[in-house]
Amino acid sequence: MNLSTFQDLLAVIGIIFLLLIVGYICRCVGVIDDIASKRLSALIIKLGQPMMIVGALISKEYTQEKLMTGLTFMLIGFLLHPFMALLAYLSSPLYKDLNERKISRFSTIFTNCGFIGFPILEAIFPGEGAFVGAFFVIGFHVYFWTMGIAILAEGREDIKLTPRKAILNLGTVPCVIGLSLYLLKSVVEIPTFIVQFTNHLGNLCLPISVLITGALIARQGLPRMFGNRRLYIFNAIKLLGVPLVTAFAAKLATLWMAPAAAYDIVLFSTVIAALPCGASISMLGELYDIDPEYAAQTVGTSSVLCVATLPLLYFVGDLIARL
Repeated sequence: MNLSTFQDLLAVIGIIFLLLIVGYICRCVGVIDDIASKRLSALIIKLGQPMMIVGALISKEYTQEKLMTGLTFMLIGFLLHPFMALLAYLSSPLYKDLNERKISRFSTIFTNCGFIGFPILEAIFPGEGAFVGAFFVIGFHVYFWTMGIAILAEGREDIKLTPRKAILNLGTVPCVIGLSLYLLKSVVEIPTFIVQFTNHLGNLCLPISVLITGALIARQGLPRMFGNRRLYIFNAIKLLGVPLVTAFAAKLATLWMAPAAAYDIVLFSTVIAALPCGASISMLGELYDIDPEYAAQTVGTSSVLCVATLPLLYFVGDLIARL
């Protein structure tokens, strides 16, 4: 294990933990209320996230080798989500309540691979983490608006899947724009100020999204959130079980590959699976009235507990990748 990389990972996790505390305090003193939280969420989803994806792609110099690397991780995104969906489905019998089962399955599959994931990946794969992460999230957004909505629609006739949402949404459109601009770099250089502009807006994602999560934890209340025993079962599966199975599966799937490439894929897949729940599930829980309190608790508890579990899974993933 690279000690310097591990230290960089711990530094990013430490920043996330401190931001959670600040967000918690901001909610307690009234700086971030429900209205501010919703408006900040809209800012991140509608502006920050698209710019983060575009910026991650156009920041890199175009080469055929980099493009092939990106496409490899895009393929991983399309393969990893169905695999995690299978693991989430197998754990379904543990949740007796239908709404809890739907929220748990959704939260297990769709991790916070953008807002928190990009900085984590950049710490583990310096100079390349956000770039390959931007390719990976293409699959994330395709499955989010298809398989994800299908899970939430179980037992409900008012939640509909639409081809338009699957193709045109705030995730896939920035991915297409970013990928198109990256390919354009093979013939035309994109002005530096445009790259810096997208990166500055994209950099809003980590602090604001984690502050909102901290405020969400404060709104729920620590005793109520961490007093729910069912959430410990969920987090044990989400933050430990699924990443471990994913690590071994990725190792088996890459036995035929060159050691360096196989190592990166195994470690990448393990870390992605070990990330906390995507904050979007709490918003969808409220939007569709699918146990919004439990949805918020999955986000809050997984975000806090991953501070301890993520370094452990990085260590385990590194160990398995080197076998």
